Amino acid sequence: MKIEQIRDMTKEEILQRKIEIEEELFNLRLQKSTKQLDNPLKLRTLRRDLSRINTALREEELGLKKLAQQGSGEKVQAKEQKEDKS
Repeated sequence: MKIEQIRDMTKEEILQRKIEIEEELFNLRLQKSTKQLDNPLKLRTLRRDLSRINTALREEELGLKKLAQQGSGEKVQAKEQKEDKS
């Protein structure tokens, strides 16, 4: 998951995704401890995704970057503004 994808999500969606990743990491760590883990690289990608989510939440908290607002129309406007700057 790329940081741009995270910033296009609303805060509620990001928090929900964070919970899902934390649960999945917990389950994968259990599998690792019992030697049943099929794909050990999944741990790394989930840890990095969790870090990206935490970074985006912190940036929004500090006012450095804005997350998408509630509603689909505002997501489209945010993307259009982003393209205009490019």
